[in-house]
Amino acid sequence: MGHHGWGGRPPASEAEARQRIIDATARCIDRHGVTKTTLSDVAGELGVTRQTVYRHFGRLSDIIGEVAAQGAESFVDLMIAHLQGITGPGEAVVEGLVFCVRTIPTEPRLSLLLQLADTTAFGRGATTRDTIAYGAKVLQRFPVDWDTAGIGPADLDGLAEIIMRLLTSLLQHPSEPPQDDAQLRTFLNRWLAPALSSAAAAAAGAGAGAAAQPQP
Repeated sequence: MGHHGWGGRPPASEAEARQRIIDATARCIDRHGVTKTTLSDVAGELGVTRQTVYRHFGRLSDIIGEVAAQGAESFVDLMIAHLQGITGPGEAVVEGLVFCVRTIPTEPRLSLLLQLADTTAFGRGATTRDTIAYGAKVLQRFPVDWDTAGIGPADLDGLAEIIMRLLTSLLQHPSEPPQDDAQLRTFLNRWLAPALSSAAAAAAGAGAGAAAQPQP
C-alpha cells in the first residue's frame, strides 16, 4: 500500500483505503455531480494517483455503487418504519413500492443508482443473484407473516425479483403524465396485489383442507 499522498495519512488497512475512496467520491459528486465526476477527480481529492485508486476499485462506477449502497440501509430502515402496522402482503408490497418510487429519487446517494442505471441495482443489476438475495432479506423485515400468506422462504427470491423488475421500470420509465401516490397505489392494487392475495387464499384453503382430513 502506498505511503505517499492520502493527505499525509496513509490508510492502515484495505478497508480504510476503500472507505476513504468512497467518501472522497461522495464529496466529488456533491461538488461536480455524478456525470462530471472522474477518477482523476477522486484521486486528486485524496492526493493519490489514479493507479492507487485502481488498486482498490476496478471502475469509477463500482465506487459510485458503493456510495449509493451505503445509503441503502438507512433508507430500508425508513421504509420498514413506514410500513409498520400493514400486515397484509398485498398492501405491504404496494405501499413499499409507492414509498420507493417517491423516496429514492430524492435520496442523494440512492438516486446515484438511477443515474448509472445500466449496471446498478435499478438496471441490469436488478436481476443479479446478490441484488435479489438482498431484496428477499428486505422483504423478511416487512411486518407480514409470509408463511401464512402462502409465500415461504424459498419463494421470497422470486417475489423480490418481480418487485425489483417492476420498481426498475417505474423509476426509469415513469408514467406520462406522472401519477400521484393515489393513482400509483390504485394501479398497483389493481394489477399486483391480487396475485399476493391469491397466494394467501390458496395457502388458507390448503390449511383448511388439511385440517378437515380425518385423523387416523
